[in-house]
Amino acid sequence: MILLVSGPLSEPESLAIYNFTITNNFDLVIAYHTQGKEIYWNFQDISPKKGYEIGMIFSKLSGYSLTNVVYNSSFAGFKDWFIQDYKKPGYTIEAGLGNNPLPISDFDEIYKNNLGILLLKGVTL
Repeated sequence: MILLVSGPLSEPESLAIYNFTITNNFDLVIAYHTQGKEIYWNFQDISPKKGYEIGMIFSKLSGYSLTNVVYNSSFAGFKDWFIQDYKKPGYTIEAGLGNNPLPISDFDEIYKNNLGILLLKGVTL
């Protein structure tokens, strides 16, 4: 019998991102997912300082909606952990729309929609 263990930090890539985050002093984090053309910015009742304002800038730059996370969906994400532990802004950007995996033909549009976010400078926390 094979026993599969899953949970927080059980996968090497999760552990790598965790270690990378705790060894750096990030002002904010962005996690990219691929479904919905939405930006999630809060975690349960925690709204980091300037989190909403920065999220609105991201929304205007990308054309994606800034959306509150549905309560029962906000327990497993990188940005949720970051907001909870660091009390700093974190975002999940749901790039693209359609059936996953999204086709490579969607890349140019997703890139264009997100380039402004990735190049943004001068946001002060």
